[in-house]
Parts: sequence; structure tokens; C-alpha cells
Amino acid sequence: MQMAKSEATRRRMLLAEETRCPENIRLLQEAVALRLDAARQLGYKTHAEFVLEENMAKTPDSVLEFEKDLRQRLDVLADSEITEIEQLKQADKKAANETYTGLYNWDFRYYSNLVKERKHKVNEERVKQYFSVEPVTRGILDIYQDILKLRFDKVENPPVWHPDVTMYEVWEADNSAFLGHIYLDLFPRQGKYGHACVNPIQNGSENSDGSRVYPVAAILANFPKPTSTTPALLTHDDVITLLHEMGHLLHHICIQTKWAHFGLDSVQHDFIECPSQLFENWGWEPSVLQKFAAHYKTGERIPKELVAQLVAAKNEGAGLFNLRQVFFGMFDMAIHNTEDANIDVEATYKALREQITRFSGGSGPGCGAATFGHMMGGYDAGYYGYLWAKSFSADMYATRFTKDGITNARTGMDYRREILCPGGSIDASVGLERFLGRAPSSAAFLESIGVANSQ
Repeated sequence: MQMAKSEATRRRMLLAEETRCPENIRLLQEAVALRLDAARQLGYKTHAEFVLEENMAKTPDSVLEFEKDLRQRLDVLADSEITEIEQLKQADKKAANETYTGLYNWDFRYYSNLVKERKHKVNEERVKQYFSVEPVTRGILDIYQDILKLRFDKVENPPVWHPDVTMYEVWEADNSAFLGHIYLDLFPRQGKYGHACVNPIQNGSENSDGSRVYPVAAILANFPKPTSTTPALLTHDDVITLLHEMGHLLHHICIQTKWAHFGLDSVQHDFIECPSQLFENWGWEPSVLQKFAAHYKTGERIPKELVAQLVAAKNEGAGLFNLRQVFFGMFDMAIHNTEDANIDVEATYKALREQITRFSGGSGPGCGAATFGHMMGGYDAGYYGYLWAKSFSADMYATRFTKDGITNARTGMDYRREILCPGGSIDASVGLERFLGRAPSSAAFLESIGVANSQ
């Protein structure tokens, strides 16, 4: 979509994407009604009220206030971003002797990418040459190894479900204890889950004799496979994804609780993304990228000017991108924080998307809610958690790691002890305040995407 110059092609592609599985609208509509009914029987007014009671946010009002405040701040950034995109599309229409009729959902990826390319000269094909999957994976493991004082030993001839899968033992760096096993299943194949995620296979726990049951987990991803002439090459976005998923993986491995119940899946849903989002930051640090990003043919380290271009482009389009996240969160709350069991899911999705993202849906029949898998995958009344957790991860990175040093192992061990080890056994706000030394704030997140400077 982001490379399709023809608007007609982009429109057809989006229409094809958003007219898939139309029967899912009926199923989501039914799920919304059933969730509301169950919440009422338990004494709650809405499904969101029921879900949020055990999250950090506690109430729907807290979530709505968070989303509303963030939307207002992001609108300031989005105003200038929309102007740039409009000018590009208007110029394209003028050159083609066609009438400009506005910006549509199918324009977002293409023109956002075009702005990034023209302003920052980021050539994704050139970037990929420096991110071969094996050295990148080893480099990312080294980051976690250094900061969290861990050691990863690759298992030779491992018992795995596919030849592409690799397996590692995880140990304390000083060899004092074995911690668990991790699997990396990084390439696509027929019938495999199509996105990136971490699957906990076994939670850690304590036996009655004091011995440990060790945790096991796997990353599932779908990065480009190697070819006969080139190794598997990653985009920089892929590198960030791998850092993110590895954050989930090591969170699971580092949990030290007596009961298996308090493993990764029991971490509050509006915090569970925080540890993984935190480690995305290392993928933007020039000193870190210089350690493992090397040209797959020559071995040349990634040029500093190319890293500078990537970093400069990091926040390009941050207003519009994060408004899309706000939209998903607001749609989720609209259908789950209501006492109307018959709320029109499709109409609500279309109306909110146009109001918040600033791009028109056009007059087509598509509805993205049909493939918004989070609504049936455990994130009902919880999608806000991505941005909620992002604000906390930015706070931790700026307050501790940037201040103390991004490879400071003492800070890393504080983080491991207060944030990772408790798993779901404590309210995440308790660990956050211990690690930060104060209540968390969204100021660092807002500053990191340029909002503070736009007010």
C-alpha cells in the first residue's frame, strides 16, 4: 500500500482488505451484546467497567480522560502533517490533470511514506542490507545479556517443530542459575500465525520442595526468508519488532513467582506491553546499532549518516500515527463502555475513524472492524493499553536508562527486580513507582514524539 503510486490501485487494495470476512461484523456485534449481558449479571453497568477494575486504569473514566487528552495534544502535530500530505496529493492530482477531492484512508500509508522519503532520504532497501537476521538476533540478545545480566546459549540439534526454529537456554550471567528456554520461530510458512507475537509455553513456578519449574516461551514472527543469493534481511521496523517481542520473551523468562498463575498472561493488560515497548528504544540508539548492523556482503558497519537519517525520521508522522492508535482505543471503548447492547459496530467504526484519524473512508462498503482481531483476541476494553503502556515505558527509559546510561547493568537489575520479576503478582503501578522513585508521568512520552515542542 505504501508504495502504490496509483490512487485507484490503493483504493482497490484497501477495499479488498476491508471487505474480507464480512460475517465477522455480525459475530463482533453478538460478542459485544454477550459481554454486556455478562457484565450486568455481575453487577457492572458496562463490559469496560468489569474489565478495567483489575487493570491499572481501574475505571472507564480514566481511560477516556487519557485518550481525550492525548487526542487533543496529537491534533496539534497532525495539523501540520496533514498539510504536508495534502500538498503532495494536490500536486499529484494537478500533474495528472485530475480533481483533488480530499484525503482518504487508502492515502495514509503511501503519502506518509513519501513524506519520510523526501524529507529524510531514508531508503529502506539500502537500510535492509545492514540488517541480516543472524547478526541482528545475536546483537539483540547481547543487549539483553548486558543489561539484564543474562546469558543465552544456543542449543545445537534442538528438539523443535520446524527446521527454521532455533532454541536457547537462558542462564544467569554468573552461571548461578538456569532460568528457562526460549524458541525463535522467525520465518513464515504455510498455516503459521501471520503476525508477530510471543507464546508462553510453560510458566515458571515453585515446587513444594523449593525446586523450580522453568518457564518456556517462543517468538513467532514472519520476517523475510533467506534466498539462494541473500541472507534474511530485515527492515529497521523488523528490527524494532524483534526487540519488542524479545522484551515479551524475556519478561516471561525473568518472572520469579511461586505460583504459575502469576506468569506473563496475568500481567495487567494495560501494562503488559510496557516492558516490550521499553526495549524498542535501543533500536534507535546509534551506539547500539553500530555494534550489530553490518552490510551482509562487505561486513561494513552501518554508516553514521544512515543511522542519523533513521533517527531523524523516527517521529515523522507521529501525530497521525498515534491518532490512529487513539482511534482504535476509542472505538474499543465506544462498543464496550456502553449500556446499549445494540450499538452499531460498523457505523461506530467508520464514524470514529473519520473523526479522529482525519482521513475519509469514502463511499465504499468496507469495514475494518471485521478484521480488527484485537476485539476478539483478549484486548476488548483494553486496546488503550498500547499507548497507556507506551507512556510508562518512555518514562522509565528517560528517567532511569537515559540518565544512568543505556547499558547500565545496575539500572537493568533494578528494572528486572521491580518490573519483570513480579509478573502478575502485584499491581504494576507498585513496581513502576519503586523503579522510578515517584508516580509515573506521560511527559517523557509526549516529549519523545515532539508534542511538548508543538504546544
